[in-house]
Amino acid sequence: MAEESSTHFIHEKIEADLTSKKVTNIVTRFPPEPNGYLHIGHAKAIHLDFGTALKYNGRCHLRFDDTNPEAEDLKYVKAIQEDIRWLGYDWGDHLYWASSYFDKMEKYARLLIEKGSAYVCNLSQEEFKSYRGIPTEKGLEPPSRNNTVEKNLELFDQMKSGKFEEGAYVLRARIDMSSPNLHLRDPAIYRIKHSKHHHTGDTYYIYPMYDFAHCIEDSIEGITHSLCTLEFEVHRPLYEWILKELELYCPQQIEFARLNISYMVMSKRKLLELVEENYVSGWDDPRLPTISGMRRRGYTAKAIRNLCSQVGCTKFESLTEIDLLEACVRNDLNETSKRAMAVLDPIRLIIENFPENKTEELQIPNHPQDESYGKRIVPFTKECF
Repeated sequence: MAEESSTHFIHEKIEADLTSKKVTNIVTRFPPEPNGYLHIGHAKAIHLDFGTALKYNGRCHLRFDDTNPEAEDLKYVKAIQEDIRWLGYDWGDHLYWASSYFDKMEKYARLLIEKGSAYVCNLSQEEFKSYRGIPTEKGLEPPSRNNTVEKNLELFDQMKSGKFEEGAYVLRARIDMSSPNLHLRDPAIYRIKHSKHHHTGDTYYIYPMYDFAHCIEDSIEGITHSLCTLEFEVHRPLYEWILKELELYCPQQIEFARLNISYMVMSKRKLLELVEENYVSGWDDPRLPTISGMRRRGYTAKAIRNLCSQVGCTKFESLTEIDLLEACVRNDLNETSKRAMAVLDPIRLIIENFPENKTEELQIPNHPQDESYGKRIVPFTKECF
């Protein structure tokens, strides 16, 4: 599949890195959470991640960030793979799972505890919010923040063994309770979950938080450019802090504006609500902006890729009019669709001066501009409809 050759600020950064020899081979990743079907907003990320790798002869990993067993399911894994392939992309041999790294992540969590950079906290989520405070005021130190390393390791091992109920304890990174960035005010990096995991079964009682897992996954896989949407910009300092504390390779995280289209719901949570409460017939209902729903409605993969190319890639949030999507569909179908005409409510016509038993075969082109689509034979007789 030939990719578009347009250049934007991310490609300019990548080209600068290649020119300076900072990197020699481009490695990107598309990291969906298997907790729902992909929608057209994800198509922009897929187009950017896979398209960038193709443009620079690199590779793109498909990695399932399966760190929350309560919401995840293998049916979503299958649907996501099908949608990516339908859009025209493939990950080859590079299919990965966050859950494959769980043992390594536990070791890294222990390392942070041993360094005094993490501690086990018994505050509930609501209680911790009162300690964390607001950006313009310093937060308060949680009571367990200064526990000994030995105490924290003991509690962490008990969390791991399944001794505690969900929510009883979390492991927090010990960073800065006075930081204006709330994501650096001792964020949770491990929590207790007693749910069965679709990939690992009942092996684990603790699971890493997304922010802790994601940067480690990128580092392990040797991702050169970790492309994500703008809401993760404030998470980048935590991304870099974790990898620096663990003395691991740190990829470059670059944020871009997500795709927003007028009259379309771009929230996986709201789409899930529509599906679960039976407002629609399923994730592939043609009224939904899911990729599978749009495919069922008749949208083409090329039209969606063309939309992503025309919208481009910027750092500024914007709203794309649905007219542009419809124009992309029309332009693609105009090039690829055979033409035919049908009369839904026909009138019988008899041509009196045409011979009774004569039939003429008319050759009608299947496409007005492209002869490669061939012609079809239409009979013409005394009696027509």
